[in-house]
Amino acid sequence: HQVAPEEALDYVLGYTCGNDVSARHWQRDDLQWWRAKGSDTFTPLGPAIATDVEPGDVMLRTRVNGQERQSSSTDQLIHSVAKMIAFASEVISLAPGDLLFTGTPGEPPKLEDGDAVEVEIDGIGILSNPVRREA
Repeated sequence: HQVAPEEALDYVLGYTCGNDVSARHWQRDDLQWWRAKGSDTFTPLGPAIATDVEPGDVMLRTRVNGQERQSSSTDQLIHSVAKMIAFASEVISLAPGDLLFTGTPGEPPKLEDGDAVEVEIDGIGILSNPVRREA
C-alpha cells in the first residue's frame, strides 16, 4: 500500500502477456463495464511469467489472423509501469498474485468471431487465443 514509484518494481514478481478483451457493445450499452471486461474467457494470460524483463522499453505486437495490427514499445506508454503500480497502490492494497494491465499502446484491433489473436512481448513469448462469440 502506498508504494513510491522508485520502489514499485521491487514488488514485481514478473511479467506476462495478457489479452484484455472487451465487448464494445456492452461497454456502450451497459451502465457499468464489469460485463464488457469481465466475462468468462475475457482475460487470457501466458505463456509464461518472465522474471528478468525490464519493463521500460519492451516491444509488444498484436496479430489478428497472422496480420500485424499493433506494434509498439512500452516506452510509448503514457505512464511507466512503476508509476502505474504507485498510482494503484495509493488507493488499494496490492497482494502477491495481483495483476495490473498497462493498457493498449495504440488503437486496439476490432475482433470478429473466428479470429485468431496473438499477443507477443519480447522476452516473454506469444499468447495465442481464438475469438468465439457466444449466441
